This record gives sequence, structure tokens and C-alpha cells, in this order.
Amino acid sequence: MFSFCPHYPTHYSRGWQHILNCSTLMKKAIISCSCRHFWGWLNAVFNKVDHERIKAVGPDRAAAEWLLRCGAKVRFQGFDRFHQDYNALPTGPLGRYRIQAIDATESCIMHKGFGHLDGLKNLEEIRFKKCIYIEDGCLEQLSSIENLQNSVYLMEVVSCGNVTDKGIIALQIERNEAVHISLVGVGQRHARFYVPDEYQST
Repeated sequence: MFSFCPHYPTHYSRGWQHILNCSTLMKKAIISCSCRHFWGWLNAVFNKVDHERIKAVGPDRAAAEWLLRCGAKVRFQGFDRFHQDYNALPTGPLGRYRIQAIDATESCIMHKGFGHLDGLKNLEEIRFKKCIYIEDGCLEQLSSIENLQNSVYLMEVVSCGNVTDKGIIALQIERNEAVHISLVGVGQRHARFYVPDEYQST
């Protein structure tokens, strides 16, 4: 049987305590890393474009489901308020409800899901605020959607740290000249836009 030795060197005890502390920190780091990977994977799943769903319920309904699933809000034509509850989306005949505005504040939408926007013909307003997955590539992809070039007149990009002037400039190519761009907290911001000065705000 082993017994505690009162003369056991204290520096050995401190050494073991240090090892235990490091082990605990490593476990926490592994758990934290695993959580980040899990949420990243889950967000990618939420953003996956389901073409069969689009065919079944129409582009506006499918896009609304995607946006709400990712934490964004939508406003339909004829409504004053935004819808945020996935289970409370209005139901009706195919194509009855058309998305007019999107508020993606603090949502997890990413470029994988932007294919949902291809069929939207009545979208006029888009707001990106504190969207950690929105980057220049997302805005470049957005600028290539022909329907949105003809309908969107208000675009807000606020505190999206991965967006630079490169993404903003891409938005202006072949877009409605009256589009209103509001930029707050955008990295490397420069006043180089294809819109009249009266429509720009910072």
C-alpha cells in the first residue's frame, strides 16, 4: 500500500498540477474546435440549395424557408411586417407570396445558399448586417443574378468584416443606377461606385 510522503518535493506537485491544467485546457480547446466544426457543418447543411423543393413550392417559398432556417427575416409583398418564425410562414397557392425584402441581420446565410435567390423577381431590399459568412465572393455572386439587377434598389451592408470594396464594386456592375448602398463597418472602404452621389450614404 502506498502512503503520502510528507517530504515529497513540492516542485513535483506543481509540475503535475501544471500538466493537469494543460490537459484541461487542451480538452476545452478540442471541444471548442469540435463545436466550431459542427456549427460550420450545420450551417452548410442549412444553406444547401434543394432544387426539388424549389420546384415543389416555388422560388419565393423555398427562398423564405432557407432564409428563416438560417436566422434571417423576410417581408412579402402586401405585408408591413417581417416574418421570422419558420412555422408561421403564410400558406396558399403556388406563387401567391412574393418576397419583397430580406433582413439577414446576424444570420448564417452563406454563398452556398445564394442559388435560392435566382428565381426571385420582386425582391427590392436586402440588408446584410453582422453576417460573418458574407464576403466579397457572395456579393460578386449576387451581382450575377439577372433578376435582382432589375428589381433591387436598396442594399445595406453593415458591419460585415469579410466584405471589402472589391465586393461592393462588384455589386454595381450592370445594376440599377438608382441602387442605394449604405456602408457601415466595411473593410477597406473606398468611394468608387457606379451610382450617383445622391444615392450613396456611409
